[in-house]
Amino acid sequence: MRNAAETIGRNTLAGITELGLAAVLFLESVGWLLTGTRRRQPVRMSAVLLQCVDIGLRAIPIVTVLSFAIGAMVAIQGIHTLSIFGAESQVTVGIALSVTREFAPLITGILVAGRSGSALAARLGTMKINEEISALTVIGINPVRYLVAPALVAMLLMVPLLTWYADMVALLGAGIYVSLELGLSFTAYLGELRQFLSNDDILHGIGKSALFGVLITLVGVVNGLGVSGGAEGVGRMTTRSVVHAISAIVVTDMIFTFLVTR
Repeated sequence: MRNAAETIGRNTLAGITELGLAAVLFLESVGWLLTGTRRRQPVRMSAVLLQCVDIGLRAIPIVTVLSFAIGAMVAIQGIHTLSIFGAESQVTVGIALSVTREFAPLITGILVAGRSGSALAARLGTMKINEEISALTVIGINPVRYLVAPALVAMLLMVPLLTWYADMVALLGAGIYVSLELGLSFTAYLGELRQFLSNDDILHGIGKSALFGVLITLVGVVNGLGVSGGAEGVGRMTTRSVVHAISAIVVTDMIFTFLVTR
């Protein structure tokens, strides 16, 4: 019992410490974005653009495939469920709301966490082991401005854009299946989307995705900076960052949805 209590206490303190570090990194990044130019150390746009390409453009193929499949899956399950009540014609309502408010931002966040969040953790972990982060500090370059702020800006830009793109692709996939299964013309399907879908529904998902982008960045950075033990430590913390990021996304999604639907 004593050992269990000590383990729980140590893990709790470690978790609180990591939350504090994440908050400090976020505030420092925002500070550099707002005051970097005045301090003659602006956040480099070239670094932000490189991160945008890696996080956004290179993720388009996998986002396209999975979003199309998810849209078709929602349509298949929706038609199957509504057929019990003889209400298959109402499937467009469920598709429009579930895709834009939940599935597109959630799947996009999970994809970015597994792809870019883990890469960020691995890069920072490798730099820490090689003492490159300490070298940056020695030569007068702030690591937060140089490494964290560009990734944070890129995530805030690209994750919402990828979510919007996922909305379009998923609705396309759902529309194709609905047209084939119910004999509804694609034009009629688009008309129903315009009728049932509002800007608030789309902004709901995009707002969540921006929050997911911040979480992915902070989780990746905190785990990357916590690497120890060589290459094995890099692999361990990279895996940990993916697990923590996905867990944070799902829990935050639940809380966000609960709060905005009250």
